[in-house]
Amino acid sequence: MPDYAIADDGVRLAVEERGSGVPVLLIAGQATGMRGWGPFADALAEDFRVIRFDHRGIDDSEEGDPARYSTRLFADDAVAVLDAAGVAAAHVVGHSMGGRVAQWLAAEHPSRVRRLVLIATSANDRVAPRRDPTAVADLLSGDRSRMTPLFFDDDWAQANASTVDAFFTRTASRPALRGHFAASRDHDAVEALGRIRAETLVVHGTRDPLAPVEHARQLAAGIAGARLDERDAGHGLHLDTPEVVEAVRAFLLPPAQRG
Repeated sequence: MPDYAIADDGVRLAVEERGSGVPVLLIAGQATGMRGWGPFADALAEDFRVIRFDHRGIDDSEEGDPARYSTRLFADDAVAVLDAAGVAAAHVVGHSMGGRVAQWLAAEHPSRVRRLVLIATSANDRVAPRRDPTAVADLLSGDRSRMTPLFFDDDWAQANASTVDAFFTRTASRPALRGHFAASRDHDAVEALGRIRAETLVVHGTRDPLAPVEHARQLAAGIAGARLDERDAGHGLHLDTPEVVEAVRAFLLPPAQRG
């Protein structure tokens, strides 16, 4: 597989993969680099061919025009990544804004998605209850001490400093960061949820300050047959809650291979 995929508008997207078997495409959150998947990607690579990429404007991917950024554009980028990998269809796992991107991917490119996992995400920002403005301000502050509690439990963060650092560290211009924020803020796939045909698992933390758990409940209700898995966790539960990666792994594996 090439180190880069080429988006429809010519933007080069940095791609990495590891493992073998059925492909799993990981779609990262807002302004988050692919290396932020850390041990989650490592664990899945024991059973799957894991493909991850940097969103346009982040780390090793080209920026393009940030004024055009949207979750639908990012979904088209994900298709370009699959094409470059020679993958007709993959399991798709999206975290936060990546879950919003994954919604469009599954709704508008259904043949490309085998099973769908949506972690700590929602169909739009207008779902009641609205997220806490203080949490949004902390997220946008760039202050690691303010951002970390939104995602991770304190004890876990202190014991896993390198994973936390990899999650938050990325290179991006201010226009790209603004474009990512606007893309996530303006996302609205409520009407598209009914078009998702992939078997879907929705995983969410009941203490998520950036996406109240009611968002996950409404998201799961809008996707036919979706399973909802609620955990006592925050926004970064895919990293700080070991049971989450095991639940995702079990959902994606054929029944005969589940431990």
